[in-house]
Amino acid sequence: MTTFKKVARIYQGAQSHMVGDGFKVQNLFPNGNRSLEKQLSPFFLLDYAAPSYFPPSDKPRGVEEHPHRGFETVTIAYQGALEHRDSGGNAGKIAAGDVQWMTAASGVVHEEKHETEFTKNGGVLEMVQLWVNLPKAHKMDPPRYQNLEKKDIPVVDLGEESYLRIIAGDYNGQKGAAKTFSPVNLFDIQLKAGKTITLHLPEGYTTGIVALKGEARFNDTHTAKGVEIAVFETAGETITITALTDTSLLVLNGEPLNEAIFAYGPFVMNTKEEIIQAVEDYNNGKMGSLN
Repeated sequence: MTTFKKVARIYQGAQSHMVGDGFKVQNLFPNGNRSLEKQLSPFFLLDYAAPSYFPPSDKPRGVEEHPHRGFETVTIAYQGALEHRDSGGNAGKIAAGDVQWMTAASGVVHEEKHETEFTKNGGVLEMVQLWVNLPKAHKMDPPRYQNLEKKDIPVVDLGEESYLRIIAGDYNGQKGAAKTFSPVNLFDIQLKAGKTITLHLPEGYTTGIVALKGEARFNDTHTAKGVEIAVFETAGETITITALTDTSLLVLNGEPLNEAIFAYGPFVMNTKEEIIQAVEDYNNGKMGSLN
């Protein structure tokens, strides 16, 4: 007999702030709440850049080179286009519908900027950046880069002009596009007003559903609207979602790591000593550099 995953709480996104000169974002979590580290493990951070217009420019906007260690950054593009390059020699572009999945692991230096043509022409940028923590056993693995184009991400037709994209994990036996280090389900869902769907998710997994735009009701008990996140209890397997308006949702569902977390700036490790080592390694050039 299946049981519902109950909503533990609805959290509002923080006030918008600029990251570099190219991303106006709202932080959904941790948003100053350290308890969400356990409630949403292995997911550690999520920033949403709501649709913002950027005028034409000769200089690409974005974030200059900076390091990461111990986790993965997942960038989902909804509107606009971005360029990425890193010290591992990886480079890529993502546009609407594409996803960039960068595994920093033992350490990488990278930069993210508006794509060249998008910069010249100007336009609306909308994106999500999600940080996925790595298990202790994989934090010092070699870095990895996955550029997932829109055409490579499986789409499930939900009917009534609604659909679900399987970025990672499994939906009704169909596999997602990304390779992950721990069991993770990451679904991009677009629902038309009035549409109801039922998700079946693993017992014991953490679950957060982000309402990026629109308004949705979960299990006929709680409502979230953009920009809010519904955090669910780990018990249970079923969630019903009803779109009260045209709604854009991001489902985060994963097996919790149940490991200590010590985070500092762009590093997410297990101990303070590992953070100190990460800072030293970066300062000594061991994570490489961009030319």
